[in-house]
Amino acid sequence: MSASLALTGISSMATRALLADLVADWRVQGGSDVVILSVGGVDAAKRVQTGESFDLVLLASDAIDTLASGGHVLAGSRVDLVHSGVAVAVQAGAVKPGVGSEDAVRQAVLAAASIGYSTGPSGTQLRKLFDRWGITESIRHKLVQAPAGVPVGTLLARGEVALAFQQLSELISLPGITVLGVLPPAIQIDTVFAGAVAASSGQPDAARTFLQWLASPATAAAKQRHGMAPA
Repeated sequence: MSASLALTGISSMATRALLADLVADWRVQGGSDVVILSVGGVDAAKRVQTGESFDLVLLASDAIDTLASGGHVLAGSRVDLVHSGVAVAVQAGAVKPGVGSEDAVRQAVLAAASIGYSTGPSGTQLRKLFDRWGITESIRHKLVQAPAGVPVGTLLARGEVALAFQQLSELISLPGITVLGVLPPAIQIDTVFAGAVAASSGQPDAARTFLQWLASPATAAAKQRHGMAPA
């Protein structure tokens, strides 16, 4: 890998902190520079689709597959990196509802004055859960979708929502909030985040090498530290 030419990548916010740590680890062990821009997942996919040049794309696996079908990432280059689950949080100092069972989470949602969720895959699946519970219409006036690229926990810390759902990785280190726990297994929303080589990459071999390292056992501890599990 060239030591003088940085790899460039784009990712969703869900993996921003993890990737920052892993890039630093990569550099320490002698890898060349990697610069990753983290934005809202929907915006990231659009930027790749409209032809913005990157070497790496790191998004939810279904978004990677969509980009591959459109020829925006190289066919066969997808590498699954992490499993990321959804957690529930309240503002620091607020009453802590139970979230240990499906019924407890449902009751917490019904009781909350307002509910924050994301524009990413976890938000989409959460709305489907509310539909399955048959409560969407009764809570519609309480639902607040965070703007793309804005952590739901930020709205929570500012008091703009009372209950927040988002990837644990995006809530785990935010000040001003209390993470109640991850969703129970019966309703857990698991998102696989993956990487792929952008079709626009001028360094596809170097990009593949970095992706393989991201998926290697050497990165497992960092993934767990950020509330994710190796894929």
